[in-house]
Amino acid sequence: MHYTISQIAQSLGLTAEGKADLSVRGAAEPATAAPDQLALAMQPSYAETLPKGAARAAMLWEGADWQALGLESAILAPRPRYALSGLTSLFDPGPEIAPGIHPFADVHPSAEIGADAAIGAFVQIGPRASIGARARIASHVSVAEDAKIGSDALLYSGVRIGARVTIGDRFTAQPNAVIGGDGFSFVTPEKGAVEAVRTTLGDAQGLRQQAYARIHSLGAVKIGDDVEVGANACIDRGTVADTVIGRGTKIDNLVQVGHNVRVGADCLLCGQVGIAGSTQLGDRCVLGGQVGVTDHLVLGNDVMAGAGTLLRTNQPDGRVMLGNPAMPMQASIDSYKALRRLPRLMRDIADLRTRVPKSDNHD
Repeated sequence: MHYTISQIAQSLGLTAEGKADLSVRGAAEPATAAPDQLALAMQPSYAETLPKGAARAAMLWEGADWQALGLESAILAPRPRYALSGLTSLFDPGPEIAPGIHPFADVHPSAEIGADAAIGAFVQIGPRASIGARARIASHVSVAEDAKIGSDALLYSGVRIGARVTIGDRFTAQPNAVIGGDGFSFVTPEKGAVEAVRTTLGDAQGLRQQAYARIHSLGAVKIGDDVEVGANACIDRGTVADTVIGRGTKIDNLVQVGHNVRVGADCLLCGQVGIAGSTQLGDRCVLGGQVGVTDHLVLGNDVMAGAGTLLRTNQPDGRVMLGNPAMPMQASIDSYKALRRLPRLMRDIADLRTRVPKSDNHD
């Protein structure tokens, strides 16, 4: 897959400098770039390593003197990292899936397959399922009964789409993502220890934990357009109403979204985030890695939580939280600094106690 510098620049809405008809087959770091690769020297510090490689062309920051760097051609980007998004999309072929339906795929006769779909080996598509046009489904994917997937979907190997799940257009699911498993919802015949401690904040005397009965999930999962779900992520279906993921939301690997959760549009859920049941997230929320959100909370629009934060209370629009216990970010940073000073403070107090004379006179 080769492109000229001019073609790349045009696809990114940028301008090619120098020898625009120079052809490259891919991108590389400056120090290892071959003559037919585009070096990604998007900051001055990266450009310092260009002499170690053999690149003839590079993507650079706006205003860079590409000729002084010994290049024959360049693309100058006002926001290089954003340009990188389009560049990587251009060069990424995605999984190789032959057009049409593989002879080893199991597609139910009542299922609807859109035009120009590509369905790999050992894929199973259940009764009344609907697959949109130009969908690409890799091997060993299962799509259960009555599920609906929009156009231009890309499902990597091992993805599981549960019954009655509804997914919009341009959906991407990385390997082994599970959409529409049963929610984790159980109840005991009588009030048990778990319920008691939530009321008493710790006192469960006289109560023994009982056997659990499952509350089955009758709802499904509804996902908007342009959503991506990472490898081994799980989105549980709702108990009665659907679990909802808003359009444009991106979900990283190993994320758990519990039953009845409603996630707004354009949210970003990083690796190992866990959202407990019946919680609501507004639009454009960002949860860093290993953030935990307890059940039945409401997070407003534009809420952000740094890595490892545990949210136990509702958060208003625009709140930025950090730590466990979660605090506004500046307060959390100040508390951490104070915590690090505690050993020195205790040594100073001990030293002062040795210096202050002991006296029985309290007058």
